Amino acid sequence: MRILLTNDDGIRAEGLKALRMGMESLGDLWVVAPDREQSATSHALTLSRPLRVHQHEDQVFSVDGTPTDCVLLAVKGIRNRLQPKPDLVVSGINHGPNMGDDVTYSGTVSAALEGRLLGCPSIAISVASWKPKHFDSAARVAQGLSRILLETGLPDRTFLNVNVPDIPYDEIKGVRVTKLGDRVYRDVIIDKVDPRGRPYYWIGGDDPDWKYDESSDFFAVQAGYVSVTPISLDRTDFRSVQEMGGWNFDAVFNGNNG
Repeated sequence: MRILLTNDDGIRAEGLKALRMGMESLGDLWVVAPDREQSATSHALTLSRPLRVHQHEDQVFSVDGTPTDCVLLAVKGIRNRLQPKPDLVVSGINHGPNMGDDVTYSGTVSAALEGRLLGCPSIAISVASWKPKHFDSAARVAQGLSRILLETGLPDRTFLNVNVPDIPYDEIKGVRVTKLGDRVYRDVIIDKVDPRGRPYYWIGGDDPDWKYDESSDFFAVQAGYVSVTPISLDRTDFRSVQEMGGWNFDAVFNGNNG
């Protein structure tokens, strides 16, 4: 089995080191990760400049780009050394949770998304703490889930977003298949002026709260379970497709003739 590991915290991140140790028994590991932290880069691709790749050791590379860049280069580039394409892409272990609406910002989740777009079964895995202590727990969960995934596969155009409570492995209560929770936002824009009189801004805020929902990823992690959320690449709202079928779209053109 050929397994690609990546992340958004950078090639030297503790979570990536733990993931490598946890996954090494499963197959032929390749690591292609950003050369620095790329948190909250979402699914960004670098199109305005060339990308540089640095080889650190055999089958371990860093890229001066985003997590999405890393996966795309790993599968399509790196001088075609990672061929055939990986049997599995695992992104993480992220330093902090990736739950609910926050997955739209996450570089960790977007790397797994890119892997699935390229036809590889993919997992994004995070430790649900901003000061994680138990990367080893998440690494063992990643190994176990990867074994299942390599045996059973995934539904077409679906990948897994996994959040692991930051507790010892033996204290984890189990696994729950969950939905994405709804975050209650309290973000704050801090407006300042630098010594030269130019305005600048920080995006900040308190730790997020979540709407109460026992089926959510947030609720599962808070209760001591691993949250496994299947995410579809197809974001179409099919309920709205049906509802909007009755709209009078002719009105878009009627009365717009000058």
